[in-house]
Amino acid sequence: MAIHDFSSQRLFVEPQLAQGAEIVCEGQQANYLLNVLRLRDGDRLRLFNGRDGEWEAELSGVRKRDCRFVVGACVRPQVAGPDVEYLFAPLKHARLDYMVQKAVEMGVRRLRPVITRRTVAERVNLDRMRANVIEAAEQCGILHLAEVLAPVKLEAALAAWDGGRRLVFCDEAAETASAVGQLAGLSAGAPVAVLIGPEGGFDPAEREALLRQPYTLAVSLGPRIMRADTAAVAALALVNAVHGRGW
Repeated sequence: MAIHDFSSQRLFVEPQLAQGAEIVCEGQQANYLLNVLRLRDGDRLRLFNGRDGEWEAELSGVRKRDCRFVVGACVRPQVAGPDVEYLFAPLKHARLDYMVQKAVEMGVRRLRPVITRRTVAERVNLDRMRANVIEAAEQCGILHLAEVLAPVKLEAALAAWDGGRRLVFCDEAAETASAVGQLAGLSAGAPVAVLIGPEGGFDPAEREALLRQPYTLAVSLGPRIMRADTAAVAALALVNAVHGRGW
């Protein structure tokens, strides 16, 4: 997806966007705009809500605790983006923040924490994840907003799996081979998911269950042991490069 303007400030808002609409920002968002960015009446930025594309807007009305924007012209129509779901064993706060941000930059549509037998950080702050999704989308120019799903046990995720979605299983025990070659059989643009396991790897029974599924495609990320957040970037970049032709 081309980004047409690297210099304009982008802001995610919840309300519907249309020409002439008035958008009111309050609380922390208003504080950031007025006291950090120091925007004043007449300043312009771009708004998006993950549904209606990207719009120019002008600050027109500043008060002590809130501010108002008037929406102008649409500068980019909404696009759905790739149908990539990212499944991962939760990490501790700072590394989870990083991983979520990078997954959003890679264009994933959904983020699903999965609890495995060797998962260390089982508690997931979904509000914090969503805040990281919004921040990353604002900064990298993406129009859609990745959905943050509630954690689920790996067994439950597999039991409810849609067989039409291929699952790229990053298997640290797989024979080292060209990941590009392994992914070449994916249909460009078709629904796909990427699964990264916990730091200690998958339990043997979990790995066996994954390999039994007809929709699973096990790939190796190479001979080096990667941290889970590094593996996420590597895997999603490969999927984008091979499966994402035409995005």
